[in-house]
Amino acid sequence: MIVSLVISVAVISLISVFLALLMVVADATIGNYGIVKVDINDGTRKLEVKGGMPLLSTLTSQGVFIPSACGGRGSCGLCKVQVLSGVGDYLPTELPFISKEEQAQNIRLSCQIKVKQNIAIKIPEELFNVRQYKTTVERIRDLTHDIKEVTLRLAPGETITPKAGQYIQFVVPEYGDLDESVYRAYSVASPPDDNTRVELEIRLVPNGICTTYVHTILKEGDEVTINGPYGDFYVRDTDRPMICIAGGSGMAPIKSILLDLKNKGSKRKVTYFFGARSRRDLFLLDEMFALEKELENFTFVPALSEPKEEDKWEGEVGLITDVVRRLSGDAANSEAYLCGSPGMIDACIAVLTELHMPEEHIYYDKF
Repeated sequence: MIVSLVISVAVISLISVFLALLMVVADATIGNYGIVKVDINDGTRKLEVKGGMPLLSTLTSQGVFIPSACGGRGSCGLCKVQVLSGVGDYLPTELPFISKEEQAQNIRLSCQIKVKQNIAIKIPEELFNVRQYKTTVERIRDLTHDIKEVTLRLAPGETITPKAGQYIQFVVPEYGDLDESVYRAYSVASPPDDNTRVELEIRLVPNGICTTYVHTILKEGDEVTINGPYGDFYVRDTDRPMICIAGGSGMAPIKSILLDLKNKGSKRKVTYFFGARSRRDLFLLDEMFALEKELENFTFVPALSEPKEEDKWEGEVGLITDVVRRLSGDAANSEAYLCGSPGMIDACIAVLTELHMPEEHIYYDKF
C-alpha cells in the first residue's frame, strides 16, 4: 500500500515537472515573437519592441500613452486605435465596443490585441503630447465617508495643462498581492490655470485596486506617477446656457469646469444639479454655494434621493432626473455636461431630450 502511494506521488511529480518544462519551452518558442516594428501615423513614430505584449502596454512602455479608464482590462472601450496592418480577426472581447462603422475602418481595442508581428497603426496626433509626470502627494483629506480628495504636486519646473473636464491616469505601484503596476483614470478637479498641481476626488470601490491603495496605503509625501491629460469632455466654446449634472466623484470634472469659467470671467448661465442619496454623501457644499457669489449667473442645486430624518434636509428631494425635469424649462437652446454612472447619465439624457435639448448638445463622462 505504502509502495503504491510512493509510486503514485513520484509519477504525479514527474508529470508536473514535465508540464512545467513544456510551458517553459512553449513560452520560449511559440510565445517568442522576437523584435517587431510598430509604425505610428505613417512613420511619424517608429518603434522596435519585443513581441507578444498587448498593444496598449507596448505603446505605454515606449512613452506613447493611449486613453484607458479601466487600465487595460477591456471594460471601458476607450483605448481605440486604427490598425492598418499586422493583426488578426476581431476578438469577442472587442466587439461590444466597436461599431460596424468602426469595424469598416479597422478600429481595434489596443488592450486586447497583441503585437506578434510588424504592425502599423494610426492614433490622434494630440496623443503625442500626452506625457508622464512624477508627482508628490501634497494633501489627502476626506470629503465623505467614501471619497478622498488627493492633491498631487508636480516636480519643480513641471507644468500640466489639461482642459477643464479632462482626466489623467494614476499609476498604482506593486502592493500586497499586486505583482505589477496598473493604472486607473480619474478626472482632474483643479482648474487648468493651477498647472503645478493635480487635484483628484477618488471614491472607494469595494475590491478596487487603485481605490483601495489610495484609501488605505497612500499617504502625504508619497511619490505618484501620472500620465495625461486625456479626454474630450470639456466645455464647448458657445454662449448657450449650461446644465451640469453629476453625482459622487462626478463632482471632480464639473468643479474644474466651474472654476475655469470663474477664472475666465464667464457670464454664461450655468445650473449645476448634484445628486446624492443622503446628507453624508454630499460634499463641497460651502465651496459650491460660495461659487454662486463669485461666478455670475451660476446656480447650485443639490438634491437627496433618500434623505434621513437626522439629515434635517430642506433642499430638493428626489432622483436627480426628477429634480432636473421639475426645475428646468425648455432646454432647446441649452447644452449639458453630465458626469456619473452610466445608468444615471442615460436617464439624464432621456430627461434632457424630453426637454427638447438636441442630443448633439449633450456631453458626458461615464464613470
